Amino acid sequence: MNPTQTYDLIAVCAFGLEAVVKRELAALGIEATIGESGRVHFQGTSETIAKTNLWLRCADRVTIRVAEFPAADFDALFETTKAIPWGDWLPVDAEFPVTGRSVKSTLTSVPACQRAVKRAIVDALQRDHKTETLPETGTQYKVDIALLKDTATITIDTTGRGLHRRGYRAHVTAAPLKETLAAAMVMLSYWKRDRPLVDPFCGSGTILIEAAMIGRNMAPGQSREFAFEQWAGAPREAMLQLRSDALQNVLDPLPQRLLGSDTDFRVLRFARENSEAAGVTADVHFETADVRDLKSSRRFGCLITNPPYGMRIGRDWEIEELYAAIPHVLRHLPTWSFYFLTAYGGFEQVLGRKADRRRKLYNGRIECTYYQFQGPKPVLGESGRTAAPPEEVAAPAPESEPDVEPATVANPWSSKSVTQESEPSKPTSDPPRAAKPYVHAVGDAAFGALPGNAQHQADLFATRLRKRAKHFRRMMSRRNITCYRIYERDVPEIPLVVDRYENYLHLSEFERPHDRDAASHASWLDLMAETAGEALDVPKQNVFLKRRSRQRGKTQHEKVAETDRKIPVQESGLTFLVNLADYIDTGLFLDHRVTRQMVREEAAGKHFLNLFAYTGSFTTYAASGGAASTTSVDLSQTYLDWAQENLQANGLAGSQHQFAAMDIGEFIRRHKPGEVYDLVVCDPPTFSNSKRTDQDWNVQTDAVPLLNNVLKLVRPGGVIYFSTNFRRFKFDSEALTASTVHEISKQTVPDEYRNRRIHRCWKIVK
Repeated sequence: MNPTQTYDLIAVCAFGLEAVVKRELAALGIEATIGESGRVHFQGTSETIAKTNLWLRCADRVTIRVAEFPAADFDALFETTKAIPWGDWLPVDAEFPVTGRSVKSTLTSVPACQRAVKRAIVDALQRDHKTETLPETGTQYKVDIALLKDTATITIDTTGRGLHRRGYRAHVTAAPLKETLAAAMVMLSYWKRDRPLVDPFCGSGTILIEAAMIGRNMAPGQSREFAFEQWAGAPREAMLQLRSDALQNVLDPLPQRLLGSDTDFRVLRFARENSEAAGVTADVHFETADVRDLKSSRRFGCLITNPPYGMRIGRDWEIEELYAAIPHVLRHLPTWSFYFLTAYGGFEQVLGRKADRRRKLYNGRIECTYYQFQGPKPVLGESGRTAAPPEEVAAPAPESEPDVEPATVANPWSSKSVTQESEPSKPTSDPPRAAKPYVHAVGDAAFGALPGNAQHQADLFATRLRKRAKHFRRMMSRRNITCYRIYERDVPEIPLVVDRYENYLHLSEFERPHDRDAASHASWLDLMAETAGEALDVPKQNVFLKRRSRQRGKTQHEKVAETDRKIPVQESGLTFLVNLADYIDTGLFLDHRVTRQMVREEAAGKHFLNLFAYTGSFTTYAASGGAASTTSVDLSQTYLDWAQENLQANGLAGSQHQFAAMDIGEFIRRHKPGEVYDLVVCDPPTFSNSKRTDQDWNVQTDAVPLLNNVLKLVRPGGVIYFSTNFRRFKFDSEALTASTVHEISKQTVPDEYRNRRIHRCWKIVK
């Protein structure tokens, strides 16, 4: 290498990162231009080659452009390559493997092009060095022939192993993220060294380690060697000085540690080892945690991550569930900015909003999109002045590069620009400026911002709740009723149902179209729940909110929590245990309060059968009414255990109360002849697809056949109370044998229900 020679150089990078690499070169004082995809062109001396290899974070390698010429046929490729004075580039004993590629060119056979270039270089070296033998036992000079639209570019690689091989990552996990791409993700964000940074899918910690190195101004190539360092005439003294200057310019540890989390504790061990090898152990912290548990009290931070997208790891249903939870997590960080690199289809649809910026990038060979959601702008102190100091908020991208996001590019030398020929300036001794006390924000949150009319709706909701509470307070107190419905979609734009269980509130949301995204809607629901508690003087911890959606296909109502907390409440002098947190339903259907009382009044001395017994509230009423025996049938043992707890809570337990955990049809088939019932309650679900039965249950098609079978178990004069919540149910009463049927729906719906068709009920007498 000639220290005075100026070389044509190319920084090779991944598609989509050209502008970022150009900005990196500008920070090094090097003027550059973007060429074809993945190529950034610049000029410099051997010292420039050393500096760029040492400092470029997002480039894959630095190459010397030896020649560029038209090559539409093999003769042109061979003769032009042979004419190059290769003796000035390669020593006589040089090892010179040839790699190649061809895109949209006449010469499509890459191996043939490589052979032609290899032969041409051999002939040229024999000519220039005046020798017949080329042993190729010396230093390696890797030559590359790239054909693009019949133009050949011949380069020599100065880097060797790719620049992403920083030297700190000893362990590779599943679906690894390249160090160069991780650095680019950080540099395309608004993160600064004094702000919080979180990666909830950190894996082996690459993003956070690269961020820590950027924040501390650590040269990415400090701990490795490069191919050019073995060449004759290599700038070894200059390289030694560059490395020394780089060490002197390393900044103090970050003011706050960067946080990485993952559900796999094994990969976190690799992350800790990698951070130690990179020298940033004091700057990062890794912990085992689920993204759904992510929260922070810190303001104006960044979340930068590469979540799984189901192409190499993870199962599809797990991925879908994971992405559906993301907007609900992000809304708890209202003043943060978020950056996701993912190939997951429909990512913006799942999050419910468009990204502020997006950029196509490649993770290996997987085409991904880098989605960027900007949080609100920080504001200084009490004056309300928008803050944009250079060290806090990244400056806008230059107008000449409108596709370049604001980026943090560390100048490894000083605040002064450095030209190719100038000596690097020493770092200034001035201490870094202290972070400004951001206490406000201007603009909406990236996720979870409340719509403009949310507070107006909350005021309407509060007014309605107070009015309803005042109306029912005296009436319910007089009737000794402490559990009742207080609000039922009274205001159309607030489609909620509010049930009061003494000093607890249970809110249910019913599916209805709205224009809020998932995170904003979750924040809206939180506001409504908070409003309900304040309006009705119920402590926040006693307010429970559920979303009730219609079951479709194979979907089922699952548990929504695992508290196992049952709360005793009173109804008509009886105690019932309700669970307001874990299930969509609470364990006590308030709309059947009147029907339960009717059963108690008729139960004395009778044998009672409760089909689809659920938690046994009808059984408890029958037992308290003096039933001779009760039998409760339900497919769920959990519910039957709950039913027994209800009986015990009222001192009604005994051997006369039987429980059968089985399908109703199976119970009827196993029924002993001569064992008959006087009083039956049949309150089936509208639809059920339990995994424990072979057939689905549909109340419209299956109710009448079931009732005919149940009538066989009832003595003459016996009564069946049949109820359903299916509003469009059509009851073919004439299909029932040996019975009279009376609809009693109006008498059984409690007074406080606005929806007088909350259920339909019939009294069937055999």
